Amino acid sequence: MTQHIEAVFGLKPDIRRYLIMIQDAVMVLIAVALSLVLSRSNLSFPAFSYEGLTTWACIVVFSHLLFRSCGLYNTVWRFASTPDFFNILKSCAILTVALYCAAVSFRHFKPVTGINERQFIVFFLVSFTIISAPRLFYRFLRDGASWGIMKRAADKRSTKQALFVGSLAEADLIIRFTRAAESGDYSIAGIMAIENDAPLRTRIQGVPVVAIRPGLTEFLDDYAAGTKSLDMLIFGNGAAREIEEYAELVRVARHNGIAVLQFSGFSELGQGGKLVLDAVEMETILRRPAVPSDIERIGAFVHAKRVLVTGGAGSIGRTLVKRSLELGAEAVLVADLSEFGIFQLSQYIDEKDHHRLKARIIDVADRRQMTRVISEFRPDIIFHAAALKHVPLLEENWDSAIQTNVFGTLVCAEVAAKCGVPQFVLVSSDKAVDPTSVLGMTKRAAEQIVSALHETHMTPPNGPRAGGLHSGTKFIAVRFGNVFGSNGSVATIFQAQIEAGGPLTITDQRMTRYFMTVAEAVDLVIMSGADAAQRQGQDDYAVYMLDMGKPVPIVEVAETMIRMAGKSPYTDIPIRFTGIRPGEKLHEALHGDNEEVVELSTSKIFGLRTDVLEWPRVKAALTALETAVKNQDKASALAALAGFHEAEKSPGDTYRQTSPKAMGHAG
Repeated sequence: MTQHIEAVFGLKPDIRRYLIMIQDAVMVLIAVALSLVLSRSNLSFPAFSYEGLTTWACIVVFSHLLFRSCGLYNTVWRFASTPDFFNILKSCAILTVALYCAAVSFRHFKPVTGINERQFIVFFLVSFTIISAPRLFYRFLRDGASWGIMKRAADKRSTKQALFVGSLAEADLIIRFTRAAESGDYSIAGIMAIENDAPLRTRIQGVPVVAIRPGLTEFLDDYAAGTKSLDMLIFGNGAAREIEEYAELVRVARHNGIAVLQFSGFSELGQGGKLVLDAVEMETILRRPAVPSDIERIGAFVHAKRVLVTGGAGSIGRTLVKRSLELGAEAVLVADLSEFGIFQLSQYIDEKDHHRLKARIIDVADRRQMTRVISEFRPDIIFHAAALKHVPLLEENWDSAIQTNVFGTLVCAEVAAKCGVPQFVLVSSDKAVDPTSVLGMTKRAAEQIVSALHETHMTPPNGPRAGGLHSGTKFIAVRFGNVFGSNGSVATIFQAQIEAGGPLTITDQRMTRYFMTVAEAVDLVIMSGADAAQRQGQDDYAVYMLDMGKPVPIVEVAETMIRMAGKSPYTDIPIRFTGIRPGEKLHEALHGDNEEVVELSTSKIFGLRTDVLEWPRVKAALTALETAVKNQDKASALAALAGFHEAEKSPGDTYRQTSPKAMGHAG
């Protein structure tokens, strides 16, 4: 029998629908026959006479048209609920009343015996029962425990057992859909409820509530140790924010070889009721609420625009490319020097978006190439994410850092101005605040270049600083801290060290850093560009700063990642402190003492009132820097870079402070 059931379920939806229509027609005829038998009625004409066959055919055609108009064949019956069965009740009632009215009317033309009200009452009850029964049985087979047993027996597959951690309401939905799914790859064996008052040992659709707060971790530890049948731990959508012991639950699960997944919604309901389950990554453990994205606003900024992303093969750049395509950009051009990085990017982007994606292998400091690319592509927005970012490496390779981070920014910004690109957004770094490293000094110089060009945007074309630089381009820089999981970040380094068995190396036990996920950072960078596009005059900002939350101790990140790998810090995986490297700080800051943070109406984004060098001063520093690089004179190069962040020590006529009218202060 199981093979026959599998064969029916394997049919195409249209064929199954036709079979259901035929089934309903047969059931209506059976209901007519049963109603006559049960009501002990005798018709005045033979059942298989011409009159009889004509009557049955009319009843079948009318019932079919009625059921179609009532939507009985538009329901996916494995997801049927009370309203769907009420629809059958309503359809059978209408059919009964219609047949009764037809019989009463027909009597005026030709006398017919054997028909009475009792027969129609029986017909209604019988028709509803036998039309609903196959659907209820189908739902039972697909949704009930018996179907799961038969299915496992049929395909000889073992279904993975999972514990669900979350609210009871989510548990009810997930249990329903895991049972109704086309492929029963896993089933919920128990519920670990996050509600403190959840009724322990009660059942939801037959699945028991096995644990409640605050004893979740202890239960999971005992359960995992006492049974080998648990394969998965599935967290509900809000579990990470609501459970203090979230990281510990992840650690216990992974220590026992249990896969950890995060429920994030449903997809393809019409084709199998699948759950969307994402792997739990380290960024989920940072315990800072994710920044919600204003999709409508960033979508309006990017939609139908031509977007150029420099450094598009890097972590931030790659996500900017993908996000721009998702938001409906007309075309996206990637400018990057890494051939392999661009190849990886093409694998990262959905195939359906490839026709809107273009790539150029190019050095952003090459003015001739950048001029050709920008003038040909004619972008509406440039996200300048190209940069060298590794602090200790750049202390040794200072000239490469200057060439890419400073002169690459200068070339891209000046070419954007000359080509009339409407928006230019520099991806900056918290290392630019009171810089102590080559990386920080080059990022500060890049900020000053963009800020000075921002000032020319605010100056009338006949103003004193026009000099061919004025254009309609809006220049801004967006400053934020570390991006968790990006190439070369502490997360990727720690992960490799854990896989190698340790030790994890940290420069200093006191070190802290600001962290943000890649997705958050990219959406807020785009939001900053959208906000800047709408500002003019005194409320205009050259530099934006993202709200990164509180700084996180690096040693806590290391300990948490070790626990997530199912190991114990200092015991299974040692942690070694190596000492601060050249150019590193113990603690980073997002703004300097001489910068004023201005709270904006846009959530998680701030404007900065900061000192900006005049363009002549910037050009002078760039000339000195270029000479030092040509002469390979590091001391002179560092002195020239220092000139970009000493505006407060300069005469009053060599710089100005942006945004003289503050809108308020961040807390």
